[in-house]
Amino acid sequence: MEKSAEESAALPRWLPFVVLGIGLLAISFGAILARLAQGHGLPSLTIATLRLGLAALIITPIALWQSGHVLRALSLRQALLTCGAGFFLALHFATWITSLEYTSVASSTALVTTNLLWVGIASFFLFGEKPGAVMALGIVISLSGSMLIFWSDSQSSVAGSDPLLGNFLAIVGSWCFSAYLLIGRRLRANLPLPAYVWLAYGSASLFLLFACQLSGTPLTGYSGAAYLIALGMALGPQLLGHTSYNWSLKHVSATFIAVVTLGEPVGSAALAWIFFAESFALLQGIGFALLLFGIYLAARGEGR
Repeated sequence: MEKSAEESAALPRWLPFVVLGIGLLAISFGAILARLAQGHGLPSLTIATLRLGLAALIITPIALWQSGHVLRALSLRQALLTCGAGFFLALHFATWITSLEYTSVASSTALVTTNLLWVGIASFFLFGEKPGAVMALGIVISLSGSMLIFWSDSQSSVAGSDPLLGNFLAIVGSWCFSAYLLIGRRLRANLPLPAYVWLAYGSASLFLLFACQLSGTPLTGYSGAAYLIALGMALGPQLLGHTSYNWSLKHVSATFIAVVTLGEPVGSAALAWIFFAESFALLQGIGFALLLFGIYLAARGEGR
């Protein structure tokens, strides 16, 4: 069951950071598994639908058992906000996974994780949250690392068939994930984690299912290996990775979580080098180092 405010306040200060680290590691496999699924013939829209749909189905018994009473008492406002979060989450995965068809893993993940910038701007204007000096420095350094990765990758021959389109889709995915984080932060203040995750993932999968029907994108007829990869995406990057972020929304700011997501290009690029021989240049390595240092500074600022 959901912890009370007193119990939540008694959590060790380091626990949210550890949970976010585990979530970041799981999410770093997302781009790799998506590429593998595309290689097995799964359309990007199908991949997004299966990832969220399977995750919602897996967590259904837990959500109904632990938070059934909360779901039955859901207000209209909460239901509408959850649908909004699911809508933006669906758009995030639809655009980002499609971007992997056109550009490299490094560029796609570097751009889709620029939500730090958009969340920080929106948090300032919507909620009046002003980052401290250390947090602000971490943001600047982390974004500088992202831009270095993108610029270096744009000069490389690794990029896909239409890098401009792929990079634009990744940025749109970042805008959508930013909106999802901001809405989720409001909802998580009053909704237990199982209830929120089930509602968000479930509504997102319904939006994607409707998109598949509208576009004529099939969900069946693929190999067993393709469906196993989709299941792996649901269990790893989605349930373990994104749920870690959702849990942390109640304990750290949305801006800091956006900073942590900037570490995804580091893990994804390293895995892409292992699985797809997508090498990275010296400037990308410097960018990865800046990303990690920026995240460290932001963590110090959040701790204060």
